[in-house]
Amino acid sequence: MKLLIKNGQVIDARTERNGIFDIVIEGEKIQEIGKDIEITNCDFIDAAGKYVLPGLVDAHCHLRDPGFEYKEDIESGTRSAAVGGFTSIACMPNTNPVIDSEPLVKYVINKAKQDGVVNVYPIGSITKGLKGEELSEIGELKFAGAVAISDDGRPVKNPSIMKKALEYASMFDITVISHCEDLELADQGVMNEGLQSTLMGLKGIPAAAEELMVAREVILSEYTKVPVHIAHVSTSLAVDLIRNAKKRGVNVTCETCPHYFSLTEDACSDFNTLAKVNPPLRTAKDANAIVEGLKDGTIDIIATDHAPHHVDEKNVEFAVAANGIAGFETAFSLAMTYLVKPGHLTIEQLVEKMCVNPSRILGLNKGSIEVGRSADIIIVDPDEEYYVDINKFKSKSRNSPFHGFKLTGSVYYTIVNGNVVVREKVLLK
Repeated sequence: MKLLIKNGQVIDARTERNGIFDIVIEGEKIQEIGKDIEITNCDFIDAAGKYVLPGLVDAHCHLRDPGFEYKEDIESGTRSAAVGGFTSIACMPNTNPVIDSEPLVKYVINKAKQDGVVNVYPIGSITKGLKGEELSEIGELKFAGAVAISDDGRPVKNPSIMKKALEYASMFDITVISHCEDLELADQGVMNEGLQSTLMGLKGIPAAAEELMVAREVILSEYTKVPVHIAHVSTSLAVDLIRNAKKRGVNVTCETCPHYFSLTEDACSDFNTLAKVNPPLRTAKDANAIVEGLKDGTIDIIATDHAPHHVDEKNVEFAVAANGIAGFETAFSLAMTYLVKPGHLTIEQLVEKMCVNPSRILGLNKGSIEVGRSADIIIVDPDEEYYVDINKFKSKSRNSPFHGFKLTGSVYYTIVNGNVVVREKVLLK
């Protein structure tokens, strides 16, 4: 049966379409986009007063499968993603075992086909076992279906190995994603080094720990003439380093996450482990710089870094608590509330950051509403306000510092490959 979406304001940053259109979906594809389309014997969605957007694409998340299914698995993670408006997600390899070989890439792909409700794309590891010592078989990972390589969760300490990773990746046209952290300088710190860490008596992580590695990756990219993508940028100087590199023509791209423009280190006060992330929440100056980087195009992507944890891993002393936020179900609303509503970004620019650019950087044929493309679409109310209730999360985990926050922008429908998986805010699968 065909699906007809009528009367919604269709916004597509790739084609620069913005207006009231009807969309006809047949099977997995968009069949027609036009005005005043009338068909009978079809499923029907009235999108009047709502935005019709490409399905969100997350370039950085953690599904914890294999090995840590008590935190999250592919079924629960993709259900959480669907409720948040994500139709395609790329999952990091820091699982157990690490996704560093063809069988493990195929395991994730096959498990997602069986249990997932959104498109799942594995990211393979740069080095075997994330040990930073020996390169993974990069070509094998690419041909198995990996869309990028990263040692996320750990940096590649050895610059010679990172240089070789970039060179090998260029041979196979696969994206390299760098977790930028100088471990010696971080020196087992647990939050941003500054006033709050001093007041709380906790060991801090200097911003320079991130910035040194960002500078290294920019230099290596410039030297090898191979693209590099910087994960979860959080500091003002890191934004400046990337901005200046882009001006020189270096092929560097980067992402940030909603918590870096909506929270500061103050969220860690009272030893709130729900606000403990890596890289850590920074200062108000840094948060403002992140917003400016998004505005001027320095920061290409808003990713979730969805990092679910069991309650017992957060309900401990701050110094030993796990890093991370369960981010799928709040990311879009945080972006609408802190970026679009105040006028920092237009809705078209947000679609670029959360749909077009992640698709382009990962080499996916996603992120746009066009005839003949996969029908990955969300329908949202841009003005609806609601209070975050972590007890309603579809994720297995509840580790979010945003409980009780009043946010703007609700996802009403999520359509994946032509299948309605969220209808009127209700998950169907």
